[in-house]
Amino acid sequence: MKMGEIFVDMMGREVVVNYPPRRIVSLVPSQTELLYELGLEEEVVGITKFCVHPDSWYRHKTRVGGTKNANMQRIAALQPELIIANKEENTREQIEELAKLYPVWISDVCDLSGAMEMITGVGRVTNRTEQSIKMVDSILLNFNDLSKVVVAKKVAYFIWKNPWMCAGGDTFISDMISRLGWVNVFGEINRYPEVTMAELKETGAELILLSSEPYPFKQQHIDEITQVMPQARVMLVDGEMFSWYGSRLLHATGYFNSLMEQVNH
Repeated sequence: MKMGEIFVDMMGREVVVNYPPRRIVSLVPSQTELLYELGLEEEVVGITKFCVHPDSWYRHKTRVGGTKNANMQRIAALQPELIIANKEENTREQIEELAKLYPVWISDVCDLSGAMEMITGVGRVTNRTEQSIKMVDSILLNFNDLSKVVVAKKVAYFIWKNPWMCAGGDTFISDMISRLGWVNVFGEINRYPEVTMAELKETGAELILLSSEPYPFKQQHIDEITQVMPQARVMLVDGEMFSWYGSRLLHATGYFNSLMEQVNH
């Protein structure tokens, strides 16, 4: 028989869950993939239209809308016993509305240690504690073995165009940049500031990374920046490796090692 159990999420909120939860809705793509890797095939009943991994879930699980505009009626029809959300990726108003009706566990991740806390927290609330601890151990081992650059490069990481927006210093992306031994030229600014090409030029960035998501940067954007920054190396990079803070981190260090090898040649 299920019992109500209290869990504290990453916002310090107490969440009462019928434990273990049998009907879970995830509103965060990277955490959806985590739930899959934790073996919650049967328990997860709803995901967002941006939850593209794993493909089998994207094709067959009920989609409840976007991360910023989930469909309340679709969620209600799923009768969730637990909703997994995130402070940054979901809107405060909608999460507060959902929390009046269902147990909502909210993550808040801005660096690797926060990601590890999130993984073990999700593991606890979904009855996958052992699996989540093993995952964290593997991820940390991989990051301990991550190659480090000899000379730090000044890096700008763009996530959007029209307007140009980059990753500031308090983001998970910036923490990944630091762990590679690079320096985020916009590290003194928080969140995702809008920057002009003139401001970019002033930073003297040596390496400019254009993310594959959420904006689909292409070769034409490399060419556009190269005209302004001819001395800089401009590259397209896998945004999921830099910004998905769930089980994707198991594969991130392999990608980072190959990226650094590419940059150094």
